[in-house]
Amino acid sequence: MKNKKVIISVTSDLVTDQRVHKTAQVLHNEGFDVTLIGRKLNSSAEMPKRDYKVVRMSLPFEKGPQFYASYNFYLFLYLLFHKANILHSNDLDTLLANFLISKIKKTNLVYDSHEYFTGVPEIQNRKFVKWAWTSIEKFIFPKLKHVYTVNESIANIYQQLYNVNVGVVRNVPFLYKIDNQNNSLPFDASYPYLIFQGAALNVDRGAEEAILSMQWIENVKLLIIGGGDVIGNLHQIVKDYKLEDKVYFLPKMPHEQLKSYTSKAILGFSFDKSSNENYKYSLPNKVFDYLHAGIPVLASEVIEVARVIKKYKVGDFIPNHEPKAIADKINEILANQEQISTWKNNTLLASQECNWQKESELIVKIYKKL
Repeated sequence: MKNKKVIISVTSDLVTDQRVHKTAQVLHNEGFDVTLIGRKLNSSAEMPKRDYKVVRMSLPFEKGPQFYASYNFYLFLYLLFHKANILHSNDLDTLLANFLISKIKKTNLVYDSHEYFTGVPEIQNRKFVKWAWTSIEKFIFPKLKHVYTVNESIANIYQQLYNVNVGVVRNVPFLYKIDNQNNSLPFDASYPYLIFQGAALNVDRGAEEAILSMQWIENVKLLIIGGGDVIGNLHQIVKDYKLEDKVYFLPKMPHEQLKSYTSKAILGFSFDKSSNENYKYSLPNKVFDYLHAGIPVLASEVIEVARVIKKYKVGDFIPNHEPKAIADKINEILANQEQISTWKNNTLLASQECNWQKESELIVKIYKKL
């Protein structure tokens, strides 16, 4: 594969997007000449050293229609004037520019759909925005030949809609040893803590209810790590309910640093609601981050998350999203240390089976065909 040039594009901040990093790394390891293109926000951290080339675009807009339009315009120009044997598009918001260039330059195109994009809650009540994204998807998707996504549910949806064969590559971490370095916690390190992490803590992901449940939980802290649309609201809830001595925040951070915080928690949360199709069929990467860090998972019973937890017996489910019901379930779990120990032991098997070294075999297979 030496000298075969691959350009991978994504709209996210490259510092924290682990899926595209893992994809770029495995292709680099296979001998491809990889360039990863993303964006740089005003709030972006310094880019860690990577084995492949990185391009971070600073755009005049950071969100909204103007951002997506400007990103695809600049991406189109970049792809037009840079040689590539294979274009790799991540999610619908990078697909238009990649597809047009693939036709103009007769270049192979690989598409990785990280989620059911047209089902995200942010666009469900915005008719024109949803129509625009759906129109782009309907125009391009049936013409794609090399497609994969993050779980079976979303793959089935796309196959039924567009009659295209869609593979599955779950968003699992590299298999790694747990890092026991001492990180600075925002509270006394002698306290046990629960963790709710995510680069996109947005509406309907259950973070608000997790915080409110802490009203009825004693002797443990809740650590929230990440960023997203509701972060400001989460801080306000903590203030309004006087939970400053129970709930603490850290900003989103590189995965290498994050996993050492995760491994010291006693329980990880994933509370996505089934209020929209995207979350209903979601399989957040934080679920696998928890398992690789050796901690059990407490989750809402959405289809794909439930499948993992039930198969490996690594956690339990909240009965609903009422904060008091969540608190009761957490207190029940914390009172049964034997059960927690069993779940922790089972996370080892889960991580041995659900890791990027195994999961990325489909990506390598696609690229070797190309």
